[in-house]
Amino acid sequence: MRKITYAEALRETMIQEIKANKDVYILGEDIGIYGGAFGVTNGMVEEVGPEKVLNTPISEAAISGLAVGSALTGMRPILELQFSDFITIAMDQIVNQAAKLRYMNGGKGMIPMVVRTPGGSGAGFAAQHSQSLEAWMTHIPGLKVVQPSTPYDAKGLLKAAIDDNNPVIFYEHKLLYGQVGDVPEERYSIPLGEADIKREGSDVTVVATSMMVHRVLQAAEELEKEGISIEVIDPRTLVPLDIKTIVESVKKTSRAVVVYEAVQRGGYGAEIASIINESEAFDYLDAPVTRVGGKPVPIPYNPKLEEKAVPQVEDILKAVKSTLITHV
Repeated sequence: MRKITYAEALRETMIQEIKANKDVYILGEDIGIYGGAFGVTNGMVEEVGPEKVLNTPISEAAISGLAVGSALTGMRPILELQFSDFITIAMDQIVNQAAKLRYMNGGKGMIPMVVRTPGGSGAGFAAQHSQSLEAWMTHIPGLKVVQPSTPYDAKGLLKAAIDDNNPVIFYEHKLLYGQVGDVPEERYSIPLGEADIKREGSDVTVVATSMMVHRVLQAAEELEKEGISIEVIDPRTLVPLDIKTIVESVKKTSRAVVVYEAVQRGGYGAEIASIINESEAFDYLDAPVTRVGGKPVPIPYNPKLEEKAVPQVEDILKAVKSTLITHV
């Protein structure tokens, strides 16, 4: 199978879906000739035409409102927000309008829109451009939340998001855009709410999201040298969440660690830990569920401090080993 980058997988999906469906288009700041803040839309104007790649003014509130309105009229907009932090500028449009209008209208008005936006740290963009705010979005009924960790998942999940008749917040990690992986050329869809077992194991279940999936897989290689086998679960979508896959894995391993980049306090990992504790997996646990999340600080600009603010491989290794020696 051919190998392409995460960014190329996203671009290919958008081009394929725009060509296949006259209602699909993309809008955002600098997405035309400039190709977007991270180059994801490079060449799309030439490929599908300027009427399908709408360069907008610098106003997240305005373009989010435009996306909601056009979705209500039957279009299927893909909105690119340059940084996920900028969702905060469009909270009324996304939280009070997009998430609620279908419910408030008795299901008569659908809002099939996708908000694509890069989140996470590691690129030196500092406090206002490096946050992980996905837990905030999962708290809002009416929104679906997606976090692909590989090029293959990015393509299949983006198609599913575009096809969905509800608003989807589609988080892309900045550090993953250049990651290379196997991706089929044909169109395909990965159902929202279907987790993936990235690595099978027997000693500890580690549930990880986005960029943290790769750090957990690195940790798994190190742990294997010490005879420790961990099973790595990537939820891929936070809402809807594939609870069954997580629970079955924990029942098998009897231990669980949840790893996420966002600030540990109030992060989505706490929700996953609670779900495990409230499920039938609780009776199988040989140790408390452990969370590994970011520090409660704004993301620093200094690269050394930035690294310290979010989980690294060493933190994951420590958490897994601690879980193995702890007993309920």
